[in-house]
Order: sequence, then structure tokens, then C-alpha cells
Amino acid sequence: MKTKTLISAALAAVLLTGCAGASTQSTASAATASAQTQSSYANSCLDCGFDTVFSLRVYDVSQDEFNTSYQEAADLFTYYNNLFDIYNNYDGLNNLKTINDNAGIAPVKVDPVVIELLQKAKEFYDLSGGEFDITQGALLSVWHKYREEGMTANENGSYGKVPPESELQEAATHHGWDAVEIDEENSTVYITDPDVSLDVGGIAKGFATEKIAAKLAEDGTKTAAVNAGGNVRTLGIKSDGTPWRIGIQNPSGSGSLFVIDSNTEGSFVTSGDYERAYTADDGVTYSHIIDPKTLFPATYYHSVSIITRDSGTADCLSTTLFTMDYDEGVQLINDYKAAHPDETLEVVWIMDKDKAPDDAEYKKDVGSYTVVYTAGLDGAINWIE
Repeated sequence: MKTKTLISAALAAVLLTGCAGASTQSTASAATASAQTQSSYANSCLDCGFDTVFSLRVYDVSQDEFNTSYQEAADLFTYYNNLFDIYNNYDGLNNLKTINDNAGIAPVKVDPVVIELLQKAKEFYDLSGGEFDITQGALLSVWHKYREEGMTANENGSYGKVPPESELQEAATHHGWDAVEIDEENSTVYITDPDVSLDVGGIAKGFATEKIAAKLAEDGTKTAAVNAGGNVRTLGIKSDGTPWRIGIQNPSGSGSLFVIDSNTEGSFVTSGDYERAYTADDGVTYSHIIDPKTLFPATYYHSVSIITRDSGTADCLSTTLFTMDYDEGVQLINDYKAAHPDETLEVVWIMDKDKAPDDAEYKKDVGSYTVVYTAGLDGAINWIE
């Protein structure tokens, strides 16, 4: 992935907490300039994994303590990238590519965290009635091929191609959890159908972010923010009394459209059509989030942002809601809340004005877009106009 795309992905949700810079002590940003300052250290890397920028900011620690936390977090991010990779092999590591390569051949022994990831994905498959389906690797691989070629073509001043519908239809027949056998006792995964493969792009980065946040907390970190290419996970409450402030990207790419304030720890994850997109020779720009109903990239919204505690959950939900119309999405939200009554869940949809639902109680026109949001965010959004 090119640097331009990396930076775009990182801006999908920008944490507005302090001055930029690697491992430097910082003060409050202009967005919180009226509050007292709070010391923190931050660092980031472009090549830790998942084709995105990884960064960590920790508050009220020494430089040495921060350096230790950052290195462990970055190493974990790389490990999870390798573990959930479906394109590359790594010496001595059985990963998702190993599982896919052995489809119809033999079970593969894996790190138990792989099974944990797959089980969480299955939970959201069931919850969404099959809308979130990581077993559609065959279909997604077709789009991946055309998208990569298309992005390269666009960078060279030409257009990409659209996959033939016959190719998409054929690939779409090869999926299903009935072809995936998970043996927790022996820590193995076996795909019984050689034409079925797994693609965890809609959950892996958020899942990894949540595991890193849990490790930081286990090691004693009180207040921190992990940002994995726009998947933001905050830890604890800032001691200076200022809220966490998350900027949600303007789909046009020109900074943040609005900022969300939060006084609790949690996750902020955005899925948008401005990431990993290409323009084809039919004049249409195709994003990377595929609607399983149409077999083409979803076009309901420009972005969907989820605010909830668990980053893996937020990743699954942002991907799933992006492929559902507004009424379907509201139903899924209600179903999730009914199944998890103790969890907070808020959602923001950004869409073209002509696609705004008439029955949405909380919405606002901002520039050329309509922003629709759930009730719990009323009063927590700072509009940038």
C-alpha cells in the first residue's frame, strides 16, 4: 500500500489529544486548550502491520515506561498482522493463509487467538443473518485483485476494470460456516471445502487493537490511546479532566467533519468508501466494502462510525452496517443491544443528502452530506462548520 493511502486510512478517526511527534512530551491540543495540561508520550510506525499507521500515546508515565509499552504494543500489532494475514507466509507460523492453503486437505494447528477471532466473527455472522461473513474469501479475493490493479492503474493515470458479474457469481457460491471446523481442544481449524477461504478484513484490525489495549491494561497502563489506522481505542480517563476527542473524517478528505467528545474509555471505528477505492473504466469509483447481497461495493453511505467499548465489535459492526440500508441497520443495532444490554453502542452514518432517511430523529446537514446519529450522541458532537 502506498504512503498516500496509509495516511488517508490513519485520518479516518483522528485522536485529538496532544501535539504530534515521536516519543515527545506534549500538552493539550488547541481543541482542549482551556484545560490544564497533561504530560504524555507518543510514537508511531508505518510498517508495523495491517498496511496502516500504528500509534500509541500513554499519559502520566516516564519516558522509559512509555518506550517499553510502545515496543510491546508495536510488536503485538505486527504479530497479529502476521497471524491474520491471508496473503503471506511467515517462517514457523501457521496463520490464516496456512488455513486457506490447507482447505480440503488437513486441519491446521493455530494459536488459540485465531480461534477466538473466528468465534467472534461467527457471532456476528449469526447476529447479522449472514451479512457479516468472513467465509466469503473467494468473492473478496476477486475484488481484491481488480482493486489492486485498479489502484495501480489510477496512480498511472488510467482506469481500472470491473470484475465480470459471471466471475463474481461463481466466486460467491463458495462460502459457508458449515465448511469450517473448529476444534478448540486441539486448537485446529479445518476448511472442508477446497474452494472456501477466510478473509477477516472486516474484523482483524479492530480485534488486534482490542487485544493490545487489554495487554496494556494488564501491564498496569492507566490512560492511553491506541490508534490503528483510524481504529481508535482509548484506555482509562484522562487525569486533567478533559474528554477524549475523536475527529471523524470528512469523506472528501479535507480534515474532520465533526468531533466526538467522550468521558469514558472505549473504541471509535469508522468504515468509509474513501479508503482503498479505485475508479474503473465505467467512470464509477468502487470502494473495498462488498455488499454480499449485490456482490458489489456498498453505496448506502460514505462512512459508518461505531462507538462502543470493544474494538473488534466496533470493527464488525461498522463493516456490517455499511452494507445495510438505514432501517436494516437500526434493526441490527436493536438486536445487538438486546443481546448485550450492559454495553453502550452509538452509531454515526454520513451519507449524501438525497439518501437521508426521513424518520431519523437525530440528523444534521453538514456541507454536502447528511449526518445521522443515535440518541446517545446528542450533545456529544462538536460540528465543524
